[in-house]
Amino acid sequence: MYIKRDYDFNELFQNSWSGAIDSLKEIEKNDKENELMEFLEVVFSESVPTETEVNDFLWFESDYIYKSLGMSENEEEEEE
Repeated sequence: MYIKRDYDFNELFQNSWSGAIDSLKEIEKNDKENELMEFLEVVFSESVPTETEVNDFLWFESDYIYKSLGMSENEEEEEE
């Protein structure tokens, strides 16, 4: 069965796990939720990703995501 579904940030957060949750918390702290959702649309514009693919991208590519959203490393370190 194939189901395509739109997510907002909160739904994405609720359906994520492990390290992806940490990435989403950091994005939320920096008020970049809308920017993330737009960024994900661009990143996955060629295909419809699975929940696992989106989760793994958020988890393992967090540095790339933060940089793409204009979140500097210094801001991230200061908040820790």
